[in-house]
Amino acid sequence: MTTNYAVIGLQWGDEGKGKIVDLLSKDLKVAVRYQGGHNAGHTILFSGRKLVLHLIPSGVLHPDVTGVIDRGVVVDPEAFLREKEELEKGGLSLKGRLFLSKDAHMILPYHSLADGLGETLRGSLPIGTTRRGIGPCYEDKLARRGVKLSTLLDPKALREALEAAVSMRNPLHKGLNAPAIDIDKEIARLEGLAEGIRPFIVDTFELLDNFQRQGRSLLFEGAQGTLLDIDFGTYPFVSSSHPSIGGIFTGSYCDYHIPLKVIGLVKAYTTRVGEGPFPTEEMGETGKTLQERGHEYGATTGRPRRCGWLDLVALKYAVKLNGVSSIALTKVDVLDSFASIPVCTSYLYKGERLSTFPTEPWILEKLRPEYTELRGWQQPSSSLRNGDPLPEALKEYIAFLEEKLEVPVSLLSVGPDREETLNLRPLVG
Repeated sequence: MTTNYAVIGLQWGDEGKGKIVDLLSKDLKVAVRYQGGHNAGHTILFSGRKLVLHLIPSGVLHPDVTGVIDRGVVVDPEAFLREKEELEKGGLSLKGRLFLSKDAHMILPYHSLADGLGETLRGSLPIGTTRRGIGPCYEDKLARRGVKLSTLLDPKALREALEAAVSMRNPLHKGLNAPAIDIDKEIARLEGLAEGIRPFIVDTFELLDNFQRQGRSLLFEGAQGTLLDIDFGTYPFVSSSHPSIGGIFTGSYCDYHIPLKVIGLVKAYTTRVGEGPFPTEEMGETGKTLQERGHEYGATTGRPRRCGWLDLVALKYAVKLNGVSSIALTKVDVLDSFASIPVCTSYLYKGERLSTFPTEPWILEKLRPEYTELRGWQQPSSSLRNGDPLPEALKEYIAFLEEKLEVPVSLLSVGPDREETLNLRPLVG
């Protein structure tokens, strides 16, 4: 029977999903983005060229892979067209193999404005959003005043949808001394973009159903990471959607009768962008060292990422939640020079040892992580290739993670390029 696959980040995002999706797509042929917006940045390096994809599935870099942006994604039309044009300038033809769900909601200029205003109003307690309008767009979707991509196919429907949205948004703008939304101006802007977008808009439910009936495997690609899930993450310091496995079934179509294997992405240490609790964060020189060696700056915003040691308590939670079948361990090379590598295995909170992950920020901010010290391998891993023997200390590190997480580590990424990848076990098949 055909098997579908999902690549899901198990931390606070930035685990290296773009590279792994790119690697797997050459075998699976259909890459589906199921949630998030252009606040995500998936960085891929191939043939000496660095690409950052924000909306378009990473798999389309292979000329025979079909990319699908499904209904759970919120789409900024201008951002989509910019990204599409950049790929086409690089020689990639997307005609007939890139599709947008007609049911995906559009991020409009007033969403970005609302995002910025919301962060400003929070004062000293911001969420740390990218201010790109993702959250307010999801807000309008749930409030049933969103504007779908399908309205670009019907001018009357577009006007009616905008009128409904603006009737709610403009009073808010007035109260915040923000400029009123001019519907005619916005319609003119969207009509100018529509010609470039319309050829990509399809019924993705039927598209994916047909692919599965043909026996084609689907590869689902999320944005952000499990600990930023709006229901299962460290609320309120979370995304506005479901990066975890649940987002696949609400943001896309995946036949429940077809097996789904989840590949969990784990960075060999931990990072977080923006605000929110981070139990294993290193505030001193160690954190700076991880940040510099790992080039830990946001692919979308350029913001520096906060850095710390691996947290197995949080990872156990994410592994169970997503039903992970194997792990891809990334950025292993960043730890090459450390003589000793601490790994968090439990927390202390008010004198009690916790072995489960609390999602409450007020608990996470006050607990103390307990570490197990593992010896470092202290030799370059980036020069390793498939078939090369691993350093003994690196094998011990992997074995320790497998024992604690009860999931095999199937792949190691020891650098950003496609060739800097070690296959320990098959991920697909």
